[in-house]
Amino acid sequence: MTQPISQTIRPVADDEWEVVGWLWQAYRSDLAPIVHGLPYADGRYAHGPLDGYPAPDRVGYLAFCPHPNTGAAAPVGFALVSGLDGERRHMDAFWTAPAARRGGLGLALAAHVVARHPGAWAIAFQHDNSAAAGFWRRVAAELFGPETEGWTEELRPVPGKPEVPPDHWIETAL
Repeated sequence: MTQPISQTIRPVADDEWEVVGWLWQAYRSDLAPIVHGLPYADGRYAHGPLDGYPAPDRVGYLAFCPHPNTGAAAPVGFALVSGLDGERRHMDAFWTAPAARRGGLGLALAAHVVARHPGAWAIAFQHDNSAAAGFWRRVAAELFGPETEGWTEELRPVPGKPEVPPDHWIETAL
């Protein structure tokens, strides 16, 4: 979608974690070609980080927009954040529906989440995920200022996976 869409962004309610679980499957499906992932025997992708939510030091956000056929609020994105009790917040997962991309939803969701949790941030993405690389570098420049002044990017090995390229980590000093 190339035009801006009307959206609502809010924390995940207690009864909405199942919705996040469904969206998580779409998120992991999007990542599958990059991380060479396949669904497990039950047909679902790995859901590791999602299992730690909700928790006192973690929060999730859902983005909604009107469904084009029904007008009802449809979930079109989510963000999972950890480290709320620590020195640095971590964007554990972030996803927007392909049909809702390129209209400003991703930036709006990222900006909303960062504004709700001031302080230092860490955002990681896979080396081969060029779409995420471009997106997160634009977000960092928009929200934190020019690279080297407001944020840095470095490569870090993926724990337990020496055969894969290192992940990229964007960190802020704020």
